[in-house]
Amino acid sequence: MRLRQRKAFKALAAFLVFTLAQVYTQFSFAQPNPANTVLSVQQQLIARLTQHRGRQGITVNGNNVGSGASIVTGAFIETSADQSATINLGPFGSVAIGPNTGLRLDYDDQGNAKVTLTQGCVIVRSRKKAVSEVVTNLGSAGKTEGENGGSYLDVCFLNGKAIVNQGAAMVAGAGAGAGTGAGTGGGISSATIILIGLGAAGVGVAVLAGGGGGGSGGGTNPSPSSP
Repeated sequence: MRLRQRKAFKALAAFLVFTLAQVYTQFSFAQPNPANTVLSVQQQLIARLTQHRGRQGITVNGNNVGSGASIVTGAFIETSADQSATINLGPFGSVAIGPNTGLRLDYDDQGNAKVTLTQGCVIVRSRKKAVSEVVTNLGSAGKTEGENGGSYLDVCFLNGKAIVNQGAAMVAGAGAGAGTGAGTGGGISSATIILIGLGAAGVGVAVLAGGGGGGSGGGTNPSPSSP
């Protein structure tokens, strides 16, 4: 009788050990893998549009959009004569767009950007070592020096000619300064057009200095007066 009890006890003990081993194994498989928990996916950079003026939306790939719209890489952006906007590249910089401007914007997750300017004016700012370039059908108009952490390009491209870092895009009203551009009420100013037509940086600066309209001072308006 005792022998049977001992055998039964041993069998029960073996069964309990086996059962506990199975439960422990299943529990181990259910635990998260520590190696997987420390991995994170890098967030993709999404550029955002801010419209500064103009009642109608900015045209992106043929569709009207307004402030807050997402701008994916490779998008083609157009503004009319009374529109200006800024595309924010997060901590890496921005692209300020003047009136009557058409461009394609390509960028990566590190904030490096390429602006293909078909017409009009842009101001490109780069930060955090991001590098940006503005190109036209004539080739590269220039690159920002991202390692300086705060460089920019001011580029206008009209009538097949480009002018770089002479303040033409700022005068034309690229970005938030669109409401204060020189010349008449909207679009790219006559002073900017004359500047690009002359094609000489020294003469161009003089034109811009004197083309602000009816202000006081020694400058004269090189264009005919308008009512």
